Amino acid sequence: MATLIHTLADHSDDVNYCAFSSSCLATCSLDKTIRVYSLNNFTELPYSPLKGHTYAVHCCCFSPSGHTLASCSTDGTTVVWDTRDGRRLAVLGQPSGSPVRVCRFSPESTYLVSGAADGSVVLWNTQSLKLYRSGNVKDGSLVACAFSPNGNFFVTGSSCGDLTIWDDKMRCLYNEKAHDLGVTCCDISSQPISDGEHGFRHFRMASCGQDSQIKLWHILFADFLGVELKYKCTLNGHSAPVLACAFSYDGQMLVSGSVDKCVIIYETTTGSTLHTLSQHTRYVTTCAFAPHSPLLATGSMDKTVNIWQVDLKQPCAANTVENESKVSVEDWSEDDVSAWLCAQDLADFVGLFKTNNIDGKELLNLTKESLANELKIESLGLRSKVLQKIEELRMKMISASVTIPDEFLCPITRELMKDPVIAADGYSYEKEAVENWISNKRRSSPMTNLPLPSLTLTPNRTLKMAISRWLETQQK
Repeated sequence: MATLIHTLADHSDDVNYCAFSSSCLATCSLDKTIRVYSLNNFTELPYSPLKGHTYAVHCCCFSPSGHTLASCSTDGTTVVWDTRDGRRLAVLGQPSGSPVRVCRFSPESTYLVSGAADGSVVLWNTQSLKLYRSGNVKDGSLVACAFSPNGNFFVTGSSCGDLTIWDDKMRCLYNEKAHDLGVTCCDISSQPISDGEHGFRHFRMASCGQDSQIKLWHILFADFLGVELKYKCTLNGHSAPVLACAFSYDGQMLVSGSVDKCVIIYETTTGSTLHTLSQHTRYVTTCAFAPHSPLLATGSMDKTVNIWQVDLKQPCAANTVENESKVSVEDWSEDDVSAWLCAQDLADFVGLFKTNNIDGKELLNLTKESLANELKIESLGLRSKVLQKIEELRMKMISASVTIPDEFLCPITRELMKDPVIAADGYSYEKEAVENWISNKRRSSPMTNLPLPSLTLTPNRTLKMAISRWLETQQK
């Protein structure tokens, strides 16, 4: 089972990253802050939020002891904080001044890595808090990083799709083109696979990317043969770019978060899906398992962080038929509908739907009139909520059964557009999505990241008619 036990909603903008220590959870955001919570009751610590960055905070991580916390930002710095009192211990400026996208402590706390948008990689000495070594990836921005459990090497991922393995002297040991459209995240399991003969050490790694894929790898590290990255398999559970992935501490589970708003938990050795969680309403940007406890945190552009309790001993043949997508909705039983209602936060209607024998076929045929007159749901708001969820279900059925033309999908939400508008960058977006983008004080194009010369939005009636005609053909 995967049970939602708490939701944190303190950030005022997109949540970019979350990280656990043995006693705390840290989250960071586009709102320029880092927030730190106690795992005892998820209350915010007295010194939180941590303020000091002048632009968005992209990543945060605890040292292995949990006594220090690092955060990095568009402002070109990596800041080191004391987690006991929130004091700022150091401000480490990227030598190039480029926006810093990722930071990681080595397992023995000797080093702190910071990676930037210009491809620069810096290894900082954590004792002196001075620059130790630096390097650059071949192409693209550096967006991902993970250390091996023994700290002898680390892997970086770039926006051009490369995975690069470095040793602790900043020597490039290996480079692999992994994701055609760019790497977004990578993680190495803290549990080595085995210690083979002749000095071989095997580590399991996961990477994810803009190609909507998660790839599993084995890193083979031999003292006399060097290092090799071996591709093992691809996990294709997501329908949109995958933005985050992380192993559980015991290495038995892998979690991922995506632009499709879903969180998927996999069983690592088989690649089978244990849980699909769909509570976030925007892109899932980050996910992390706690060390030595069954907690999982997921963060999103919906400004929230969800805390889950995950039980590996009861692998879920998913809680809802929808999540598994093995049974057509039209063939759902009444119990399947009940499970779906619970997953949509509509558990109060389970008894009513069962009394009226609502199975999958009946569910899809419900209208505002039948909800009011036959099921006697008096509240207009509740009727609207049920109808909205049913409409989302119908859209998912269409998405699952056919390929939606890419020009019909909003570039921001990656969902079928209902009210497309043309922005000043020449691209069409779902009206509500681009209005939210602009209202969050973004004045740049979601597609090009260049400044928008105007905030005027023009209805794209031609595209709206084309989408309507296409929907009609799918419903025949």
